[in-house]
Amino acid sequence: MKIDPFRVHVPDSEIDALRSRLAHTRWAPELDNEDWSYGVNGTYLRELMAYWQDDFDWRAQEARINEFPQFRTEIDGVPIHFLQVRGKGPDPVPIVLNHGWPWTFWDFKDVIMALADPAAHGGDPGDAFDVIVPSLPGFTFSGPLPRNGIGYVETAALWVKLMRELGYERFVTHGGDAGAFVSARLGHAHPESMIGVHLSFPILPGVSHDAFDPADLTPEERAIIAGQERGPGAFNHVLINAFDPQTLAWALHDSPVGQAAWLLQRRRAWSDCHGDVETKFDKDTLLTHFSLYWFTNSFAGSELFCQASRFHLPMSLANDVKPEISVPTAVAALPKDLMYRPRSLVAAHSDLRQWTLFPSGGHFAAAEEPELITEDIRSFVRPLRGQHG
Repeated sequence: MKIDPFRVHVPDSEIDALRSRLAHTRWAPELDNEDWSYGVNGTYLRELMAYWQDDFDWRAQEARINEFPQFRTEIDGVPIHFLQVRGKGPDPVPIVLNHGWPWTFWDFKDVIMALADPAAHGGDPGDAFDVIVPSLPGFTFSGPLPRNGIGYVETAALWVKLMRELGYERFVTHGGDAGAFVSARLGHAHPESMIGVHLSFPILPGVSHDAFDPADLTPEERAIIAGQERGPGAFNHVLINAFDPQTLAWALHDSPVGQAAWLLQRRRAWSDCHGDVETKFDKDTLLTHFSLYWFTNSFAGSELFCQASRFHLPMSLANDVKPEISVPTAVAALPKDLMYRPRSLVAAHSDLRQWTLFPSGGHFAAAEEPELITEDIRSFVRPLRGQHG
């Protein structure tokens, strides 16, 4: 496996072309949508797109990304991009951070160094990690996809090969959203390679999304689920990703405004932002993610990853081992996430060692609550150290 150093550099011509497209946007008409009830509000979208066109400094964001060591390789014909930051401590534990959709690897920007160099961030150097942050196949620089059919099942197997090539026989994994599927699959299908599984989205192999009886919930759990109730539009992306990804891609690959609107709606609706997306993601952060999708022409790849993953169905089983996640497991439950699983259900299907209910946060856990996620991972892994060989 050939692993090459990588740096992000978007040609000036691509930046100029994006600004030209934004300047010549054909805006859709809009009626009675001040409260976002019909989708993204046009007033805010125009404001954000004007900033993208005239004020957003991609080169500054590009430089921030390039502060992290990055690499590209190819595994089983699949191009893979990843960050790798060596830990500063007596015995760093390797950890793979798995992002989701429509996330990017950059959603982990505020936890990477805190995990790798805890002493520089108010922590104990004994909690150091070697941090590996791959881009999921089809996303940003892990593309273009060479074939269909690469979802979270295939990705888990790719990550085992990648980590072995990097010299890690066993490692910890963390994930949210699609990345939680990858992490849960690693704990279920590849336990020999795992030290532990940390999830911010409670995915369980072989368990349907409505597996629990509401009558079995504690009062606290009922309140959490009530607080997560969303309109039917919260999950319309699942059906589109599963059954019509290419049609959507034709539209959004030709329009930066269209693509930005699709991604923005999820950032606002799924985060714990109380309707003001910039309380969690400022304009520069939003537009860095949108630019990563746009400049890499990877929106279709991300959709095809989701199509192959079939997220609308329960995770299939690779074996009959019980519990299904047989390695040490931790769950960080965020009150405004898209889904909640009772602790009792998670404990029945995993080797649950740690359960934390966060006081705040939504679906983009590490990006919304980086300090809480960092400490939760540290505390989970602390008693497991010395097992990576």
